[in-house]
Amino acid sequence: MEPQVVVVIGAGGMGGALARRLGAGRHLVLADRDQVALDMLATSLADEGFETTVVVVDVSDGGSVHALANSAAACGSIIALAHTAGVSPIQASVTDIFAVDMVGTALVIDAFEDRMAGGGAAVVVASMAATLLGSAMSAEEQRGLALTRTRELRDIPSVRMLLEGPDSPRARATAYGIAKRANQLRVQSAAPKWGARQARINSISPGIIATPMGRAELSDGSTGEMIAAMAADAPAGRLGTVTDVAAVADFLLSRAASYISGADILVDGGVVASMLYPKTPAPK
Repeated sequence: MEPQVVVVIGAGGMGGALARRLGAGRHLVLADRDQVALDMLATSLADEGFETTVVVVDVSDGGSVHALANSAAACGSIIALAHTAGVSPIQASVTDIFAVDMVGTALVIDAFEDRMAGGGAAVVVASMAATLLGSAMSAEEQRGLALTRTRELRDIPSVRMLLEGPDSPRARATAYGIAKRANQLRVQSAAPKWGARQARINSISPGIIATPMGRAELSDGSTGEMIAAMAADAPAGRLGTVTDVAAVADFLLSRAASYISGADILVDGGVVASMLYPKTPAPK
């Protein structure tokens, strides 16, 4: 019987949590651009009894992503894909944010479309930033993010404007929101094509998660203070954990979610809800 393969792209905290949640009894293909991080995760998982293969990948490079898809398919039947790799506005330039978070995700969706097994499923990690930005974007711009050919995504006017402008904190934050909104929309537009192969694809939009990336954002001066206040004021009243996200991904990749495709699940502890509908005193 052909091995069941789970592909996890991103060797950070979220990728590690998903690998542990999804990998029991399956062959894990772990991918990241950081060989050291990959080897550390693979060693840790091997010590826990997981079977792994590691592949160094640059998600911003189409050839590298297709090589990953081929390597994963050579290991067996790809039943699950979790794409968690990404960069944040405090880590990367506008150029790198669009290359990794927007184009990279589109390349992953394209490369794995015809590699997934029937009944397989994928999850792409977007962000609550995309949900907040989406309502401010025109229908035309969102359609462009959804349907423009991957190699032409950088030519979308709003993207091109940011790429050609100054690389400021505000520009990086806007680029991140656009890139993550593109993730949500690319997933939605891909769902019919994936469905033709009896496969599903969904996205998860985490809020403020206690990963190294999330904690770096919290330590970013006044911006970090604002983010911490958002988490504290939300209904959950706490930071999210990688376990929170992994639990939702596990569900979306399972047969229990067989009627869900092209959807985005907001996992933010209610941050967006509290921003849209602030607490008001109960009527007397």
